Amino acid sequence: MTAMLELAGLEKTLNRRKVLDGLTLDVAPGKSLVIIGGSGVGKSVTIKSAIGIMRPDAGSVRIDGEDFLALDRVGRERAVRKIGMLFQGGALFDSLTIWENVAFRLLYADSVPRKEARERAVEVMRKVRLAPDFANLRPVELSGGMQKRAALARAIIGAPKLIFFDEPTTGLDPITADAINDLIVEMVKELGSAAVSITHDMASARKIADEIAMIYQGKIIWRGPARDVDASGNAYVDQFVRGSADGPIQAVV
Repeated sequence: MTAMLELAGLEKTLNRRKVLDGLTLDVAPGKSLVIIGGSGVGKSVTIKSAIGIMRPDAGSVRIDGEDFLALDRVGRERAVRKIGMLFQGGALFDSLTIWENVAFRLLYADSVPRKEARERAVEVMRKVRLAPDFANLRPVELSGGMQKRAALARAIIGAPKLIFFDEPTTGLDPITADAINDLIVEMVKELGSAAVSITHDMASARKIADEIAMIYQGKIIWRGPARDVDASGNAYVDQFVRGSADGPIQAVV
C-alpha cells in the first residue's frame, strides 16, 4: 500500500540552528500517527514542511505518491485539496460565522454557492456534535470546546485523505479534551484518512494514535505502536512520557 505521506531525509535550519536533521517518517491510509517531543524539537516545522507552508532545505515530501516539492502551482493546489488541518487553538476567523468558518474551503477555494455551502457545513457540524443552532453565531460566542469542534468540522468538510492535528486538546479541560479525542478517532475512521498529530498531551496521544513517534534533535528516535509507548525501552521516550526532569533530555529554562 502506498503511504499517504512520506517524508524522507528532511533538513531545516532556522536562525542557524538545525531544527530537522534527516527526519524520515511515513503514514499509511487509515492510520493515525502521533508525533511527540519537547518544545522546539521540530514538530511544527515537520508539519509546515509537509503541507508546503515551509520548504525544507533538503529531503523529499511525497503526498499520495506525488513528489510534492516538485509539483507546479496547479499540481500543488491539487495535492493540497487532499489535506485537512486542525490548527492549534482552532484558528477560527472572528469576522465569520461558525458555518462560514466551517465552509471556508467550499466558499473561497471551491466556489460552492453559499446556500449549498451552508447546508454542507451544517451537515458536518452535526457529525462533530455541534448543533445547527450555532451556525450563525461568531466564534467568540462559543466555548473553547465548541470552537475546537467547529475547527474539526472545517478540517474534514472536504473529506481529506490526509489530516493534520496541531495540539488538538491544548487549552481544554480533561473532559472536553477526551470528547475531542473521541471525535478525532471517529472522524479519521469514518473518512479512512491518514492522520498526523503533534501533541504534548500523552493521554490524547495514547487515545488517538495507532503509532507514536518521538522527535529529538531533529530526528525520529523511536516509533512504535501506541500501546508500547509506556514500555518503549528508550530512555528519551521514557523520560518524556513520565514528564520527569531527570534523564537524558535536559530542560531548557
